[in-house]
Amino acid sequence: MNGASVRHVVVEGLPAVGKTEALALLARFYPQSVRVLPELVKEVVETEGIDLFRERDRLTDALRRAIPHRARRIREILAAGYLCLEESHLGVHCAYSRTFGDSSFVGAYDDLEAHLPKPDLYLRLDLPIETSIARQAARGTPQYAIGAPELKHFLDELAAWHDARHTQLVTIDADRSAAAVVESMERALDLDYSPEFAAAATTLDVLLLLGRPASGKSEFIDFVSRLPADERASSYHLGPLEVIDDFPILWQKFEEDDAWERLGRPRLHSKRADGNYAVTDDGIWEFLIDRINASAAEKLARRANSARTLLIEFSRGGARGYADAFATLSDAILSRAAALYVSVSFDESWRRNLARYDERRRSGILTHSVPREEMERTYGVDDWSRLAPDASGLLDVRGHRIPYVTMGNEPESTDPRVLGTRYAHALGLAFALRERRQASR
Repeated sequence: MNGASVRHVVVEGLPAVGKTEALALLARFYPQSVRVLPELVKEVVETEGIDLFRERDRLTDALRRAIPHRARRIREILAAGYLCLEESHLGVHCAYSRTFGDSSFVGAYDDLEAHLPKPDLYLRLDLPIETSIARQAARGTPQYAIGAPELKHFLDELAAWHDARHTQLVTIDADRSAAAVVESMERALDLDYSPEFAAAATTLDVLLLLGRPASGKSEFIDFVSRLPADERASSYHLGPLEVIDDFPILWQKFEEDDAWERLGRPRLHSKRADGNYAVTDDGIWEFLIDRINASAAEKLARRANSARTLLIEFSRGGARGYADAFATLSDAILSRAAALYVSVSFDESWRRNLARYDERRRSGILTHSVPREEMERTYGVDDWSRLAPDASGLLDVRGHRIPYVTMGNEPESTDPRVLGTRYAHALGLAFALRERRQASR
């Protein structure tokens, strides 16, 4: 398999072949690269309480309603850079429908199929029919049991389905030990286990670090960056950090304006103010999010199988500052993100802003403090509390439910014990919200 081009894979096979169990293992051991979707037909049957063999028309109607959500979930997973592993597919259900004479679903099938993304690859777990029957009896679910004549007919219909569509089909012998079957699936999917994945199960993929200027975001990054890797993962739910900060991009625009000014041309985005700069073009904020999206896309694509945490830091103000920023962030970011807002009052932000300037007067880009005019115009109003009214929860953006935590960061402290407790509590809550969200999907 070419991992760069194959991102959506369906696993099929006879009943009780072990699809669910094998996929659960892959999801557990490759949490940073794999997302698994359960069998759609079984999910609908169990959710709606449908008799699989007697209520075929009702099942078809329920599938028609469920397909748009399934298609959206697949696209979200792919946009986030994950390998999407889906248990079974509607072609299997169509083959069963032909076997059992369900002409209504067969008639509706082509239209239903058109609304689902086309998989890149099909993996078949191959098992003798008599072994499938024995395993069906052992698992104790007679409501799903299918006999030998029907299974033979089904396999013929499924083979015809694949032939008609010229699908890419890889067959794996499933009449072996579980370890051998899973190992063959790993090879077929280009999955290479690393010890990093053990830590990855307890770490956040993407963390949006938000808050007013000088609220303590840089201090947070400095603190967690210095931690031993195992402590950072276990106590703070962060892997090795990759950081995107939009402030250096903004600073570059200020310097470009200086260059235009030296050449006798008007400044484009800023003006000089109190020895520093103030933004004059509010379109710059959307531009910065666009640059964040582009940088994040590169980093997420490079580390599809990595346990790293991508930390994205930015400040916004105004009546819709954070609302507009979240509306512009890419699906690849939103589908993997949790948000940590570092909360300080405007007056405290201004005080720390002045203190930072005095302390770092000779440190290049860090000499920048936001002028009072800019602080009042851009950051005097902050819409975070309106966007995320509770201390923690899930923020709904374009169908993405983003775990968020608002962390109070007053009074200011430099004591590692105080900061460690503060950060660990907030990140632990963010991770718990993410886990509850995942479990509810």
